[in-house]
Amino acid sequence: MASMPAASTVPAYDLRISIEDTVPPVWRTLRVPETLSIPQFHMALQAAFGWEDRHLYAITCVDSTGKRRQIVGPDDATEDLEAEPASGVVLSELLRGREAGATLEYEYDFGDSWTHHVELLGFTEVPVGDMLCLEGDNRGPVEDSGGAREYKELLQVLADPSHPTYQDARMWLFDVLGFRSGRFDPTLFDQDAANANLHLLGLQWWPEPLTDEEREAVVRPIRWFLEMAEPDGIELTSAGYLKPALVKRAMDELGWSDPIMGKGNRENHARPVAELRQRLMDWKLLRKLKGRLVLTVRGKRVLQRPEELWDWLLELVGKPDHDAVRMATHLYVHWYLSPAGPPQLRTAEVVQDALAAAGFVTRSGDPIPLAWAVDIDQTVRWNLAAVNLAVAGQEARLPWALPEQSRLSDGGVKFLLEVLSRA
Repeated sequence: MASMPAASTVPAYDLRISIEDTVPPVWRTLRVPETLSIPQFHMALQAAFGWEDRHLYAITCVDSTGKRRQIVGPDDATEDLEAEPASGVVLSELLRGREAGATLEYEYDFGDSWTHHVELLGFTEVPVGDMLCLEGDNRGPVEDSGGAREYKELLQVLADPSHPTYQDARMWLFDVLGFRSGRFDPTLFDQDAANANLHLLGLQWWPEPLTDEEREAVVRPIRWFLEMAEPDGIELTSAGYLKPALVKRAMDELGWSDPIMGKGNRENHARPVAELRQRLMDWKLLRKLKGRLVLTVRGKRVLQRPEELWDWLLELVGKPDHDAVRMATHLYVHWYLSPAGPPQLRTAEVVQDALAAAGFVTRSGDPIPLAWAVDIDQTVRWNLAAVNLAVAGQEARLPWALPEQSRLSDGGVKFLLEVLSRA
């Protein structure tokens, strides 16, 4: 008997979620599978509104049996609050048998008390592995801004440069978000970014096999260099650098060209090329020989065996020899795979704090200095930049900054997930 084809869609809910008392009003309409667990539903809301998953959350509702329920996450918070743990509850358990118009409340951050009114609009289907943001309005509130009233007051201050606390508000926003308030627009809603964040979660919850095309896109920078060195090597300048024509070609063909960099035909003006070249040598895939950059024995082998190259890169990137670099790498992977990471200008400080919490010290027993953390942070950034985690056309943006999840390709996500699985 022939096997039944896998279902292409699954039952889903259309939900309108509004954050109470926000001015301007902040809301989203989501289409999500009815089988979401409450922790997954929580993360979907975090992704859609741009929250950063820093605080406790609770769902309050009357379920289909008429029972009033309060569900709190993460689970370890339930001991003090006398509530149900979130991990044991599925969204359909709360909405099964209820009609359009049924509601529940989702509260995030019990200090600021961001109450989200969730209304069931109707019943539908969604493609397997997908969640969708159908529409919405206005940017999600800034994390830790105090609640709806305080956030409204913050926006009023930021809109008035003559306000006596304007500069203080700008500096606070800079500390929280990593950029000046001149770039902050509370009315901006990026639906594509919201859907990209939801897609990112879906890839983690409902993983799909890696395709040959995805693997090839991720390892492309490595293969490009190895192919350039085949069969006779890459001729270097008398000072031992790549020749300008090859540097320019690498920047153009690997999608790294940037007008800010100018011509980008010297290694000292094209850092992605210089960093990648150095890593290929450190990783024993290329070596210098008589004024040329030539393939090593391993470099020749992995060039012909894409699966082996993928596995080798997972080991090199995911398991660097230095324990502090390895720990920072896993921090970065978690940031890449979550709806939000720390501000770009704060990553080294977060790395430093994490190393201190893990007990890393210098040989003299002192805490890891910030200068060391900066070096570790930069090493991790460039190790990850050696593989292409970006969607096509946006490669140039990744090496310099913590990527927004809207720029991660499916293959890039699968690479990072496998890094974590091998940790």
